[in-house]
Amino acid sequence: MRKIKKLDTWNIITIIITLTFVLFLVYPLYALFESGFRDVKTQEFTLDNFIRFFTKKYYYQTLLRSFTVTICTTILAVAIGAPLAYLTTIYKIKFKGLIEVLIIISLLSPPFIGAYSWILLGGRSGVITKFFLNTFGIRLPSVYGFGGILLVLTLKLYPYIYLYTKGALKKVDASLIEASESLGCNPWKKVISVVLPLITPTILASSLLVFMNALADFGTPMLIGEGYTVMPVLIYGEFISELGGQANFAAALAVILVAVTALLFAGQKYIISKKSFTMNSLRPIQSKKAKGVTNILIHVFLYFVVFLSIIPQLTVIYTSFKATKGAMFTDGFSLDSYRTVFSRLASPIINTYKFGIIAIVIIIFLAMFIAYITIRKRSFITSIIDSMTMFPYIIPGSVLGITLLLAFNKKPMLLSGTATIIIIAFVVRRLPFTLRSSSAILYQISPSMEEASISLGDSPMKSFFKITAIMMLPGVVSGAILSWITIINELSASVILYTGHTRTMSVAIYTEVIRASYGTAAAIATILTLTTIVSLLIFFKLTGKKEISI
Repeated sequence: MRKIKKLDTWNIITIIITLTFVLFLVYPLYALFESGFRDVKTQEFTLDNFIRFFTKKYYYQTLLRSFTVTICTTILAVAIGAPLAYLTTIYKIKFKGLIEVLIIISLLSPPFIGAYSWILLGGRSGVITKFFLNTFGIRLPSVYGFGGILLVLTLKLYPYIYLYTKGALKKVDASLIEASESLGCNPWKKVISVVLPLITPTILASSLLVFMNALADFGTPMLIGEGYTVMPVLIYGEFISELGGQANFAAALAVILVAVTALLFAGQKYIISKKSFTMNSLRPIQSKKAKGVTNILIHVFLYFVVFLSIIPQLTVIYTSFKATKGAMFTDGFSLDSYRTVFSRLASPIINTYKFGIIAIVIIIFLAMFIAYITIRKRSFITSIIDSMTMFPYIIPGSVLGITLLLAFNKKPMLLSGTATIIIIAFVVRRLPFTLRSSSAILYQISPSMEEASISLGDSPMKSFFKITAIMMLPGVVSGAILSWITIINELSASVILYTGHTRTMSVAIYTEVIRASYGTAAAIATILTLTTIVSLLIFFKLTGKKEISI
């Protein structure tokens, strides 16, 4: 008889990780799809939920609205982000380091804070609205609806285009640009005929990332949409309204959104694999100083865009110190909002840090083990695990919240309403950040040192923790900090999963804004923003970088 191969430690870890993914990712997705194809009353298999969506104008128009918002957001993000990246690469910009940090802060802050800030500035009783009306008698266009959503999402998401394009431009060889100049190309023709074709694959890939993020966003259209309903808001509304009975129709809507994002993700992978190419920059582009009016216009454009991007953070910090009377701001400044937060709303702050720390610890161990088995212990199973780790990219937060509730809303795995289910959502959604950085650094570590340790008598697991894990730490920690920043700002899944005892800061800000308690909302948002900034500074300090690679 053929001898059965003995299971070693890494085989056992591979099995455990596989079962973990099956339980907390595959099974919830199966529960979602099964629920979407069942009748609300009889629970029999049916296509009625999908027929209802595609035959009723209100529902299918919501999908069209989502596409309208996301397409327009993507176009504007490219129109802002790509020129911004080009200008900061080609020309010497004063305070360039500060500009890049502010752009990154605007990217990592939650978009619903942007929506809330623009309500304070451009809402019906907003500061800017009242100023123009009282001073000039001009009634500004409403910040609510399609225009407001577009404004907030564009200012939130153009940094993706900026960071990707900036990275691509660093790989462009300066000799190519010099050759075009020697052939008589003017600045515009040089950009169009030489630079743009080289960075087009990167712009297309980052555009799809912007599209997917805009399509999945829940907080912005929920706060500022006012009747302009998009798919995540529709799914949330249908799920909450049906919570007393069955949520089959909401599950069907979520299936449609997952299918759309999966197609977009497949398109992104196709572009990266088929349309991209490798550039070796022997001579990177050197920044030069622009002259005269050109220099002034470039700086005005950059400072204006960055100022608009950072307005949400400045607004919430300023208004958090404004005196309030009830839900209204009054003249003068006060710490009353912070006193209210720490006396009445301390629990969401504690929950955010507590859940976040637990999730990060789990993410670090999972990322290190998954990176190791997918790179050093390649097999059919580890290839499947590697593919499964990409699923969080195509699952919107609100959809993930619904999948987890559908899967774990009954015994023996009754997790709904607990902190555990929120931590699971954090881990599933934010694992890819740490996993990617862990894999990247593991590729740079030679296995020979680990093999030498094993040859000297250490077990494979002991050798891993003594040698490989320690050498992986810089990459793991940098990814973990990014995971941490996105965890503390998470809203889409949390707003579906929370209870009165498990609210996080993001959910507390959202609920306070809905109640029009803008002072306390600003105070919590300030604490969240400062936590994000401190985490980002720690990232820069530990990595020695001044930018983030996505």
